[in-house]
Order: sequence, then structure tokens, then C-alpha cells
Amino acid sequence: MFQKNCSLTEQQIQEKAENLLKKMTLKQKVLFLSGNWKMIRDAAIYKRTYNPVPIESNGCRRLGIKPVAFTDGPRGVVMGNSTCFPVSMARAASFDRALEREIGEAIGREARAQGANYFAGVCINLLMHPAGGRAQESYGEDPFLVGEMGAELVRGVQSQNVMACVKHYAVNNMENRRFYVDVDCSERTLREVYLPHFKKCVDAGCASLMGSYNRFRGDQASESKHLLTDILRDDWGFEGFTITDFIFALRDGVKAVEAGMDMEMPLPVHFGLELQQAAEAGKLSQETIDRAVMRVLKTQLTFENTPDPMKYDKSLVACEKHVELAKKAAEESVVLLKNQDHVLPFDKNAAIVLVIGHLAAQANTGDHGSSNVYPPSVVTALDGIREKLGAMTEVIHLQETELERIRRLAPKADAVIIVAGNDYNDEGEYVMPDSDINSVALIAQGFRNNGNRLMGAVMSKASGRDAGGSYTSDDGKPVGGDRKSLSLRAAEIEAIKTAGSLNKNTAVVLVCGSMILTREWEDSVSAVLYGWYSGMEGGHALASVLFGDVNPSGKLPFVIPADESQLPEVDFFRADSIYYDYDHGYRKLDRDGSVPAYPFGYGLSYTQFAYGVPAAELCGDGVKVTVSVKNTGERKGDEIVQVYVSVPESQVTRHIRELKGFARVSLQAGEEKSVEIIIPKDELKYYDEAENTWKLEHTAYEIQVGPNASPDALTSAKVFLQ
Repeated sequence: MFQKNCSLTEQQIQEKAENLLKKMTLKQKVLFLSGNWKMIRDAAIYKRTYNPVPIESNGCRRLGIKPVAFTDGPRGVVMGNSTCFPVSMARAASFDRALEREIGEAIGREARAQGANYFAGVCINLLMHPAGGRAQESYGEDPFLVGEMGAELVRGVQSQNVMACVKHYAVNNMENRRFYVDVDCSERTLREVYLPHFKKCVDAGCASLMGSYNRFRGDQASESKHLLTDILRDDWGFEGFTITDFIFALRDGVKAVEAGMDMEMPLPVHFGLELQQAAEAGKLSQETIDRAVMRVLKTQLTFENTPDPMKYDKSLVACEKHVELAKKAAEESVVLLKNQDHVLPFDKNAAIVLVIGHLAAQANTGDHGSSNVYPPSVVTALDGIREKLGAMTEVIHLQETELERIRRLAPKADAVIIVAGNDYNDEGEYVMPDSDINSVALIAQGFRNNGNRLMGAVMSKASGRDAGGSYTSDDGKPVGGDRKSLSLRAAEIEAIKTAGSLNKNTAVVLVCGSMILTREWEDSVSAVLYGWYSGMEGGHALASVLFGDVNPSGKLPFVIPADESQLPEVDFFRADSIYYDYDHGYRKLDRDGSVPAYPFGYGLSYTQFAYGVPAAELCGDGVKVTVSVKNTGERKGDEIVQVYVSVPESQVTRHIRELKGFARVSLQAGEEKSVEIIIPKDELKYYDEAENTWKLEHTAYEIQVGPNASPDALTSAKVFLQ
């Protein structure tokens, strides 16, 4: 049962759902499995087409069955003017499970306060390649980290009686070709690399999963029996319901519902009356339709009969507590890559501070696609720095293109802060700018299949004028898609080199949702930080780190290669098919013997930490790892202890090392603590393709403990599993 505090037993829920099902006509059943998006109303009333209020399913009014009331995410609730948290990639850098659960609770409260009961913002697609457009919406390149963070978001959201939807299932790792690309990989790669994080969220009790747009082994992923039934239902025991991604996910409604797809959102392009006609023609059994209806009904009944932990009203939306939480998340996410000669933190009593870069003054919270949040305010980097330093410090802002002024002012400044990187033009959701799919015609079909002939006719007439066309966000500007470059802009690089050569107190802050290559310019400056798309309070958080009120503690949720050639080769703009290898990210660099610029899990602090010798021993159904960590510096700091596992004598190909545990520990200056991390035995198994089962090898396991994934930073202990 998803909600342990539900007032009904599973048997009572089953009986109640069966009684409702018996009273539904075939038409009511198929419409119950369909979305009822009122896009014209939303555009007219709220001036935002996408999700200003819940996007609802049809429900069944005659029987008093409420609709599924959808809101998107994951950096907050996209409805209204909600709290905007840092993007998921930034939150992954915190390695803070407890904080992610708190964020989930806040999101759940704001969703309920605005009428939603379903949050489709647990985005856990793996960062297969850092150029992936929606990288910012997920938690990085490592399945263990992604799964741990995603599961906590699920728990937090569902603690407020909001159904959590995990997406996009599965192998969805590119934007520009997401409607076309056919993905394949070995079954072992699928199970060990691209699905473990989804299973973690299922095990955490998620109510729903969203199918992805791409094809998988020739089938639409949202029509794949292997994904939706063989694995999700039969292997994992998932009891919730599935929904499609919006508009373009299906090609065959009958095939989809038979494969295990339960609901088409936000309109029934291939469900609704199309399923009714198929059933009446004998092409689809009513038992198959009933199965899907029961899955949705049982899930809804479970949540509706779980007592609420509190009352919900609009005062919760972007309330002071949630805004403070957004600031804390932004502070914990900052990753300090370089701090030569301890140039940071800067002195708050500086007379002149030079801030360079157009992004410093931009409200830059992430992409402008379906995850866009509209907070009541955004603190930019420039705002935060000026507020932190006050009137006694002259803060001068220049564009990166103003090289002559940079040359004149940089030597005079006590500190130079360069904000560089990306915005929604460079990366993010990419709907269909060059598509040959007629989106308006599909929407018209969705209205017709919902029984709304008038809207279907209106949209059909409009479809003749739209055979795709350029997609824009609500502000009329283009949305980014997959990244064309992993480097900074030429003007930004020139500004960095110019200012850095003139002032040793120069720091670069990277604003982004994924990896940015640093080798081309990092030797020019003393300090480099990842500031990310840091949410509505990002400017305050950044200033607190730069000027020493907060000690940076974030760690990279991906590897930074020394060169782009160390990454997998992916054609994001022309690929019709792609094969995913067993290794990517830091695992690929390990396999190839490549040395990165910065390893996975890397991040500096304003203090220093020393590790003792780790110990590993069998403990019930797992391995207990113990290590002492001491703060040897002069100020309080948080360290993220990471545990990697290697199986040097394995009889099968294994990753050289893979993350299997982590813990965040806070230490006062001079303080030492013993940290204990449990690795379940299931985390040590490999998938045997010949026997279609998971196996645990009886051999020696090398447990590697340290501050990041670099072999030089890790100390090992061995344990033998029998």
C-alpha cells in the first residue's frame, strides 16, 4: 500500500474500487482513463497555456470519482507563483537525502494548496551524456545517487497525500530527437544502469510512472510490454498506475493499454472514444480496460482515504518557511572546484567588487519548458552580492563583452566575480521546432476522442495552418533542447582570461544544469564554483558562500572530463537509433583509463577533512562500512562521505567502481565522528541475462571510501561474501 496511514485496508480498497467499476459504462471507463486539458480556458484566463492550474483527468462525475489533478515539476510546483527551488541537478550536488525529502514535503503542500493531487515532477532520467537538454531536471549520471534522491522526493511529496509520478520511463536521455529515436541496449545494461533508480522509487511507494516519448527496441516506450508489464508489474510488483507523456507518446492506443499503459494525458489522442470503438469492434477486451481503470481507482482511493497531516490553503504557497528551504538548498548545492591560495572566501569589507557577466543580473532559474516555475521573486547573483555587502562597498557590474572596462577596473577591485554559463536558450526541454508532427491536429484528435466535437473542429481547422512550427515558451522565446557546446561562450572565456590575468582575487561562478568544460580557461583564475540554476534565493545563497557566511559542501553529481573525447559519442540532432553502452560518465573514464579534470563526487570546502582507515563487515543482509572523519581545519563544515564498490575477481564484466553509499556529516573545527553506512546485498548483485535473474557473486568485494571517486582519494577495505 502506498500510504501506510490509509484508513482502509487493501481488501476494502479492492472492494470499493470493484463496486465503482461495476457501475461504470464502457464510455465512462475509457473517458476515466483520459485527460481533460482545458488549454483554451487556461490561455484566456491565466495567460499561460501550460499548467497554471491543475490539468485534470475526466474522473467520473456521475459516481463522484474525482479527477487526477496534475501539476508538473521538479524545481517546484509550476502552478501559480510557487516556491522555486534549485533544479534537481543542483540538489543532487548536496547529496542530502533529508533535505530532498523536506523539499518534497514543501512541494506537496504547495500542490495541495493549489488544488493538485498528483505531482509529475520526480524526474530521474540518467545523465547519459552532459549535453542532454533536460539534464537539469534529474540528479546526475550515477544510478545510485539518482535513485536515492528520487526516492526521497517521492516520500516527501506523498507525505502530503499527493500522488508522486516518476518520469520518464524509460531510457529517455535526449531532447531534440526524443519523438523519433529508437533506443536499444543489452538487457543487463537496462537493468543495472538505466532502471535501478526507477525501481528505487517504486520500492519507495510511488503512486505512478510516466512513460517516455522515445521508442525502445522498436516499440514506443509507452507501448512497451517489456517495460510496462514484464519489468514494472511482474518483476517489481508495482501496483500504481501509469500515464503517458503529453500528446506525442502514443501511436497505437490499443497496443498501449494492452502493454500496461493506463491513462493518456492530457488528452486522449489515442485513448477515450478510440478505445471504446476498439472494444465495441472486438479489437480490445473490456477486461483490459477494466484492469487499467482498477489501477487508477485503487491508487486514488488509497490517497483519498489517508488522513491529511495538515490543512492546506494558499498561504502555504511561497511562504517564508519554503523560501528559506529554497535558500538552504541553494547553499548546500554550491560546488567549490578550485580555491587556489585560499582566495575564497572574499572579504566582506571590500571597497570595490567587480561583477562580470550578463547572467549575473538575470533571473535565471532554469529552462522555460514544462518544468518552469513562476516564483513571486528571484534574487539574482548581482542582487545577492549587493545586499550582502551593503552601501559601504562599491559593486560594479559589467557585461562580459566590455573588455576595455574590465581591463581598467579589474586591477582596482578587491574581488572579481565572473558569472558565466547557460540559460534556457542553451539547454532545456525541446518540444518540436523542426518536427513533422502536426501538434495541433493531434490536440484536435484528443478533443474529439474526449467527446468534445466543437473543440475538435476548431482545432482541426487551425491544424491546417500548423504542421509543427517553432515552439516557444510563454514569453515567446525559444526553448533550448540539447546543448550544442559543452564550453562557455567565447566572450565569457575572453573576459575570464582578461580579468584573471589582472587580479588574482578572481572567481568564476558557473550557472548551468549540467557539466561545463573548464580546462580552456581555469588556469586563468584562482577560484571556480558551480552555482547552478539555483532557484529564487540563489543570489542570496551564492553571496553567502562567496563571502564566507556559508561553507561550501556540494559535490559533483557527474564527472568533468579533461576533454570532450572522453565522453560517449552521441548525435543529439540526427539520431534515429542509438545503442546505450554499459559504461558512461565516470564509469566510462574508469574503463578507458582516462584521467578526468575533476572526478565524480569532487568538491572542496573552506576547511579540511581527514579520513581514517575504513572497516567493512557483514551485517544481516548487507555490508556495514565504518570510517572516522575529522575536521582538521579551523571552521565548521559538512563532508560527504562516499562509498564505492569494486569486484576485482568477478567472473563477469563489472564497472571498475560504482557508488553504493554516501552520508553527509557535519563537523565542528577539530571534531571527529565515526560514520556508518550500510550497503544492502541487493546493491552488489549483477543481472544474469542467460537466466534472467539477479545474482550475488561469492567473492571478495573491495569497499572504497573517500571524498570523491578518484582512486587517489579512496582508501579500501575488503569483505568476502559467501
